[in-house]
Amino acid sequence: MNSISSSYNLTASAVFVSSSFSGSHEPLVSRRLFFLRDVQILELLIALFVFVTIHSLRQKKHQGIPVWPFLGMLPSLIFAVRTNIYEWLSDVLISQDGTFRFIGPWFSNLNCVVTCDPRNVEHLLKTRFSIYPKGSYFRETVRDLLGDGIFNADDETWQRQRKTTSVEFHSAKFRQLTIQSLHELVHNRLLPVLETSEEIDLQDILLRLTFDNVCMIAFGEDPGCLGPNLPEILFAKAFEAHEVS
Repeated sequence: MNSISSSYNLTASAVFVSSSFSGSHEPLVSRRLFFLRDVQILELLIALFVFVTIHSLRQKKHQGIPVWPFLGMLPSLIFAVRTNIYEWLSDVLISQDGTFRFIGPWFSNLNCVVTCDPRNVEHLLKTRFSIYPKGSYFRETVRDLLGDGIFNADDETWQRQRKTTSVEFHSAKFRQLTIQSLHELVHNRLLPVLETSEEIDLQDILLRLTFDNVCMIAFGEDPGCLGPNLPEILFAKAFEAHEVS
């Protein structure tokens, strides 16, 4: 009986010790496993970030701009808008020999081709104009401003208007009217502005000159954008805002 009792006590003690040992270390093991899992996730995120960065920088060699997954070239465009988009665009075009493909976010429709190569412009607007239609979206967007004129026409409608416009542009009367209009604007408005010796925005001055000249030739009306003190003309501001939009 004594031997049985002693063996029972030893067994109970072993079970108690085993349960006590395992119970005291289970939280520690769980914490270690949880920590290792976090480290693995962090390593995966770092590896993914490094891969995306290297891939985007490699794309820059071919595209001129980093191409980020899902976002495309949008981050670079946002940065350019906040700084100087014209200088940024000029630098990209120079690095890409005058033409590059802008890739927008995957969820948008911002993909387009940007070019400043005269050969491409001639190909688009003259040589193969018929295979580059503006489409219904463009026509409906600018219909309030351009109507069904030549700048908003496609196919046969554009060809008819182009022939009519070409005849008018090459007529002696049109050339004479253009010379008279420019002579009046330059001598009576542009030179007086330059003679003030004040600091001016040359781009704004030339835009005003062009707008006055076009309106005088096309509509027979003088909006007076290049008048004294350079007044703000609502029609000119609305036209510029529509072009930007």
